[in-house]
Amino acid sequence: MNNENEQLAAVRKTQGNSVTAELENASLNPPKPKREYKDRLFKAIFGRDTEESKRWRLDLYNALNNTNYTDPDALTLTTIENVIYITMKNDISFLIGSQMNLYEQQSSFNPNMPLRGLMYFAQLYQMYLAERGEDLFGSRLVKIPAPSFVVFYNGDRKLPDVSKLRLSDAFEPMGSAEGFEWTASVINIGGNHSEGLQKKCKALYAYCSYVNRVKQNLKAKQPLRKAVEEALDYAITQNMLEGYFKQQKMEVLNMSLTEFDQEQYDRNRRREGYLDGEEAGFARGKQDAARNMLADGLPLEKIVLYTGLSIEDIQALETEPVTV
Repeated sequence: MNNENEQLAAVRKTQGNSVTAELENASLNPPKPKREYKDRLFKAIFGRDTEESKRWRLDLYNALNNTNYTDPDALTLTTIENVIYITMKNDISFLIGSQMNLYEQQSSFNPNMPLRGLMYFAQLYQMYLAERGEDLFGSRLVKIPAPSFVVFYNGDRKLPDVSKLRLSDAFEPMGSAEGFEWTASVINIGGNHSEGLQKKCKALYAYCSYVNRVKQNLKAKQPLRKAVEEALDYAITQNMLEGYFKQQKMEVLNMSLTEFDQEQYDRNRRREGYLDGEEAGFARGKQDAARNMLADGLPLEKIVLYTGLSIEDIQALETEPVTV
């Protein structure tokens, strides 16, 4: 770590000003943004219609599928923007050969990804067929690209490098739709997971290194902005993504602050929900115990002592209607 700090200091000295100082100066007089900072960094790297993004997207596809495509234009973006009703606004979808791909980055584990992906693919196929004027009511079998749905997960839940989420787990009752299945392949890219995949795709390695460094800084109790700026400094000095972090430093900064702030908010909401549920369950347990004691004829004073409920609360239980 000392060597890294010394290297960072040396780079800052040769540049004249630290990257953090540049960011602070830029934040005082920010340039007019060319686009809103609404994309996640994952999509900004792999999901845009730029030459560099095309190359990184192709590298990621090749690394995942053990292929060796060389023409970035072989991938045709099919991403549907602002699909609000299924809340998948930051995904990446593209067509290559006879395969329709959907890539989604998640920092929070979501078991509903197969259902969300199914709904998204339905729209993708509808657009695909409409563009080609295909008739689903004819006697000829209509061919469609094979689907591939991959979720890149970098949250805190312990998962293997690769796992499957299956739509059939949501069927009610279980087994009622035997023979039908839809899956999402979950690739764990958090921490030290999927190192082989990252070695095959430098862009993914850079993305994971940056995100993991921000998370490490946050775990070290650094304020969010400082955690992001330090990671951004590091990515720039390491020339990650061929200088992308330096060229787009203000955009990356704003995207990261927004994204990690949202992650923290979501975690807090889930934690509050858990605690609320825990407290509610504990309260119901005390009430049930009090009812049993009332039914056994225990004096109110003992029920208060055993449950911690007030006499008024216990008396209210006596007047509640009995449910069967």
